[in-house]
Amino acid sequence: MRRGKAAFRHTCALRRGSCDETRPLPHLPHPQPFAGAPTGDPLELAGICVPYDSRPPVAPIAGAAIRHEVLELEAADGNRLAAFSALPDQPRDTGVVILPDVRGLFRFYEELALRLAERGIAAIAIDYFGRTAGVAERDEDFSYMEHVAQTTEAGVQADVDAGMRFLRSPHGGECRSVFTVGFCFGGRHSWFTAARDDLAGAIGFYGMPGIGRRDGAPGPAHRADELKAPILALMGGADEAITAEDVAAFDQALEAAGVEHEVVTYPGAPHSFFDRRFEEHTDASADAWERVVAFVEQHAG
Repeated sequence: MRRGKAAFRHTCALRRGSCDETRPLPHLPHPQPFAGAPTGDPLELAGICVPYDSRPPVAPIAGAAIRHEVLELEAADGNRLAAFSALPDQPRDTGVVILPDVRGLFRFYEELALRLAERGIAAIAIDYFGRTAGVAERDEDFSYMEHVAQTTEAGVQADVDAGMRFLRSPHGGECRSVFTVGFCFGGRHSWFTAARDDLAGAIGFYGMPGIGRRDGAPGPAHRADELKAPILALMGGADEAITAEDVAAFDQALEAAGVEHEVVTYPGAPHSFFDRRFEEHTDASADAWERVVAFVEQHAG
């Protein structure tokens, strides 16, 4: 594992099996979720996630040979969901499913898919709201929160699975190693995806790792013993919704469960710091992007 820069708080641990697996998980309360409850704190995070006009703080690579496409996927439960794929002309058997924030699929995540493809990584950004809002393109006035409130973990994971199946198909590049990267609401769900046996790694930007304060649902920290894939967590030190205690508990739970992980906190960075608008957080964004690419390269098999 690479060490974080001095300005960033960084922790890492080795993969399951290299730790003392008899070590108990740290004490965390285990609330009982109600059936079908949505996970995370979307109502709390809605006001601090990226606005509609945000753009990823990653420069395009001029002359990169890629192709992109607006798609409609079908999940195993029959849901039809909107998606945006970006594929390098010369793929290298590695792909990433992008899980957006509470807005669902919009231009920020489409551009992020392009930036990954420019680096030789196939990418598909998915939407969460096919079950309640259909697959039509939406504008800035879309009332996404009423649809977020109707999501379930099972539904989100079914949609992620559809994205993974696309990347493994001939159309999607026949990727052998597939990762997830999520933001906010999507960061939490990206870490949940690490429970799969066929995921190469799960990356989350400022996802809620603890108890869902609105619904009481256990978070990834409480379910660390279910997680198998390596995890990268990129957190803001000045996040208004996720406390340092939440982050520390997640780190400790992953370590106790023997999950290979890396947790990086950027002091002074707010929720959704990975945004071109935040010039004062350019260094944090650049470091985070470097870590994403390095994580994928390291764990691609």
